[in-house]
Amino acid sequence: MRSPFETILDLAAGADVIRARSYGVIETVDGRFRCLRFRPFPKIVTLADVACFGRWQHAHSRGNRCRLYYNQPRGHRNFIALKYAVSTRDCTLATIRAALAALDDVARLKGTDALLADAMSWRISDRLLKRWGWHPHCPSRWHRHCIKRFYGDYPPSRFLSAISYQPTAFRQLLTADG
Repeated sequence: MRSPFETILDLAAGADVIRARSYGVIETVDGRFRCLRFRPFPKIVTLADVACFGRWQHAHSRGNRCRLYYNQPRGHRNFIALKYAVSTRDCTLATIRAALAALDDVARLKGTDALLADAMSWRISDRLLKRWGWHPHCPSRWHRHCIKRFYGDYPPSRFLSAISYQPTAFRQLLTADG
């Protein structure tokens, strides 16, 4: 039986575990992928998380780190929801980009069609979101819902080899043809 809290240090080596687990935290340090920790339950974000704890943690944590919490909803297995992002005050853009690249690789390994997010911070501009492949989705007065669509066309991977992220059925076709 699997532990409810598992840690993956290599995305390619942990591909089968990544496909099986729905809730995780991607951690990057100094512009590099550090680990993917799995959770037995989804991340539920509250206003207190964002307004109080998140700001306090950002202001008082040292180092160049970023953590992305994601959920794969049970009723919508083709999507991954980016629920929450926490960075330290010394976090660089390279570290954030590494976390998002790791999330893209998780989506690739799971074969998901799209990533969904609610960009609550207005410090994240619409222009930056568009540059990184995110587009407005479900317009709302109080939220900026964004989507990054894949539908089988994933961006180049930073953390996986070419053969490690191919879907199982596609890999079987390659080996059957010789």
